[in-house]
Amino acid sequence: MLPTSQDRANQLSDLAPELASTVVRVAGDIALVIGNDGVIRTVAEGSVPLRGDESGWVGKAWTDTVTGTARQKVELLLQEAQHHGVSQRRELNHPAGAGQEIPVSWAAVRLGERGPVLAVGRDLRAISAIQQRFIEAQQELEREYWQRRQTETRYRQLFQVATDAVVVLESAGFTVLEANPAARSLLGLTTERVHDCIDPAGRAVLDELLITARTSGRAAEVRLRIGGVGLPVDLSATPFRAEGRHCLLLRARRAEASADDAQTVRDFISQTPDAVVVTDSAGRVLWANPAFVELCQATAESHLRGNSLADALGGDSLQWATLLARVRTYGIVDQATVTLRPAHSPALLASASAALLAEGDQEHIGFTLRLDAATAAHVGSAEELSYDLGQLAGHVGKLTLEQLLGEASRMAEVHFIQAALRSAAQRLDGAASVLGVSSAQLAGRMQQLGLPPPPMAGQPGTPAWHS
Repeated sequence: MLPTSQDRANQLSDLAPELASTVVRVAGDIALVIGNDGVIRTVAEGSVPLRGDESGWVGKAWTDTVTGTARQKVELLLQEAQHHGVSQRRELNHPAGAGQEIPVSWAAVRLGERGPVLAVGRDLRAISAIQQRFIEAQQELEREYWQRRQTETRYRQLFQVATDAVVVLESAGFTVLEANPAARSLLGLTTERVHDCIDPAGRAVLDELLITARTSGRAAEVRLRIGGVGLPVDLSATPFRAEGRHCLLLRARRAEASADDAQTVRDFISQTPDAVVVTDSAGRVLWANPAFVELCQATAESHLRGNSLADALGGDSLQWATLLARVRTYGIVDQATVTLRPAHSPALLASASAALLAEGDQEHIGFTLRLDAATAAHVGSAEELSYDLGQLAGHVGKLTLEQLLGEASRMAEVHFIQAALRSAAQRLDGAASVLGVSSAQLAGRMQQLGLPPPPMAGQPGTPAWHS
């Protein structure tokens, strides 16, 4: 009578240790012979041990050689081998010290009806390392992708602040509440209705845009043509609340001006002389163009991020708080005069325009700043005089009252003369007219005060005491 498969399996059970060693050499990295009680009887390892101390597993329960979460998998392997003769392949983690774990893929087979279980494992560390490198490469690609997206968004917002037409509409009747100069220029806005600027064929589409933004509470965008000239423009409408009432922020830009062309936008932002900055709703800098960085006398844009406008540009912090409140309330502020005092510089006057950049739940504010060269000199002179008088006050107790008053008078006279000369483009006769004295009187006072004479008109460098 020929032996059955069960008889052959029973015969193999007696050879389990030798079989384990053979299987390891042929098809695995480690093999275990496990008794019916789940205790390891034999350990056979390949040429590269898992940890080097697996021989110490003999006499231990298999479940004690794995991490806590893998114990249930060991029990399943043993149950499947006992009931079905062979188990599914399962991955177990074995502790390796110093908080490390070794992943091993195990399969088990029963040797005979009452024989031991032969478990064969393959070391997965090499495969895990490859998988980890793949995951890291994927994450790096995702980070690079989002960095590009953030950069494009950043430049697009700066571009919009510097160039877009912005109109604030009352939500119920869509009448114009505020508009910046770009809106009047691009759209030809002269009435209280934007509809009058749009080609008649597109007014129904504009109505649909505004109604959709008003009812959905989300931004929407369409492309229309300006009436008369037929210029295509992209219009976006964003809802927001101002002083308890619902408003719409309408932004318009030329369709040909490719705000999606990252290089074009970067070139524009880098070359425009206007300082452009985007802040959060509290006025903290998010990003800015090179002109703004230069105005703040910062070495890099990254040094400005997170700083308030008052910290970055100086000046009265109250003026920035007021400006921010106006933008959040009305959606737009056009050509407000602000005083700047960057580090180590005299005060400057600038014209500031600001617009709300509502992006869903995110509320940003964009600013453009243009220096007012004609009035900067006056502010600078006044600030310098205030500083010098403050320094003079430090000499109280060292000089007599008469000496202090005399020096203060001299300082004030010098500053007033210098301010008059700057406002008159360094012309002696013009400065004299501003101060209400004759040219000869002014020249005499300048000589007494030790001030250098301004050049005569058309003759740079020539003294003008007698002009």
